[in-house]
Amino acid sequence: MQLMMLGMEDAVDDVVGMVNTSDVDVGMIDEVDFWDDNNKTFVISSDTITPLENNKTFIIAAYYDGRESSRVRVLTIIHDEDVKELYCWFYCMNDSGYVSVKATIEIHYQWFGFPYGPADVVCPQPLNCSSQHISIHWSNIRNTSHVPVFEIKNRNPQPFSANFTVCISTMFGNQDNILQFIQALEMYRLLGAQKVVIYKNGCSKTIGQVMDYYVSEGFLEVVPWPIDTFLRTSVAWHQDLNPESQIGYYGQLSALNDCIYRNMYKSRYLTLNDMDEIILPRHNKTWDEMMELLEKTYPDMALYLVKNYFYPKNITTPNFETAFPKNVPGTNILQLIYYEPEIPNSFNNRKMIVNPREVIQVSVHSVLRAYKKSVYVPDNIVRLHHGRSPMQPDLPRTSLIRDTTIWKYSSYLITNVNKVLRQLNYH
Repeated sequence: MQLMMLGMEDAVDDVVGMVNTSDVDVGMIDEVDFWDDNNKTFVISSDTITPLENNKTFIIAAYYDGRESSRVRVLTIIHDEDVKELYCWFYCMNDSGYVSVKATIEIHYQWFGFPYGPADVVCPQPLNCSSQHISIHWSNIRNTSHVPVFEIKNRNPQPFSANFTVCISTMFGNQDNILQFIQALEMYRLLGAQKVVIYKNGCSKTIGQVMDYYVSEGFLEVVPWPIDTFLRTSVAWHQDLNPESQIGYYGQLSALNDCIYRNMYKSRYLTLNDMDEIILPRHNKTWDEMMELLEKTYPDMALYLVKNYFYPKNITTPNFETAFPKNVPGTNILQLIYYEPEIPNSFNNRKMIVNPREVIQVSVHSVLRAYKKSVYVPDNIVRLHHGRSPMQPDLPRTSLIRDTTIWKYSSYLITNVNKVLRQLNYH
């Protein structure tokens, strides 16, 4: 497969630890916590963020990646200066031992100034070692106990269980915007999503109850994301805005990359956006219809970037004012039909629809490394409806632009949201 670099042109200069066959070491397992010569069972880490013993490396998950060669890609968060060499320990099913291989550390080049950020620890699969489990360590010899062991996922891909999965990264704080939260989930369903994945650090008790409802329906997967247990987090996008913090936006970059690999062989397409954002087709009614058009128009593309439009929450229309019970807290997105004009020469923080099997590394507003090209989708085909606090608070209302595209979903949306609210005892 041809490798393409998207976004910044410079190569990843921070890659360290080249792999060669002389770096392979075979050792025996002697910690019964993880290995039993008779039945070969482990204590497998079930945490979504697992620190290694020096607290400079945090393991998220290990995924088999056979797109270029037979290897395992371990998603990690590492310190930019203190982690220079790591080893992959493959636990061989056909032998009561392990094979140690020196890893290549592939740094994601957008960390936005923070000392911790995402990196892929890439481990070539050793010959004659069939393995379902792996450990990462700074040593090639097993000389310490209680090293965490991880299942190697994506070994046996199954047929797609979804055409579209929505990836929502890093929900944090005490969010209580119940109405907009439910409306967003029901909009995703109307547009064609079969699944939504949320990386949850925190939320209000009431939002938690709503999430429990959607989990019980099988529509929502909640991934625990306790990043602030290990690192000082920031709600700012750049470290300069919060100099004491260690990682940006509650580890959003790492969560997004995990969602890519977690759903790589489960979903035909992924959308990467926030809970207050909806990828809204202008003329098509569903994402399926829209993607049929985009695939015909851009046959060599697999990464579709959607322009962001800001619909300020403080400017609403009286329409649909009584569509939902008054005792439900939150914003009614059907009343957000005025968007701000674009600021000339400003960066537009687009969001994405991607074919995950063509993605290697992703950032928030772009794909960093991929096997196919990306395209800026024209805004007469699709736009990002972003209902939030105003970006230009001094704009007079007369400067805003009216857009009622979202109203074409109003009838079904009102019915479906009210059905959920009744289930949650809002009347």
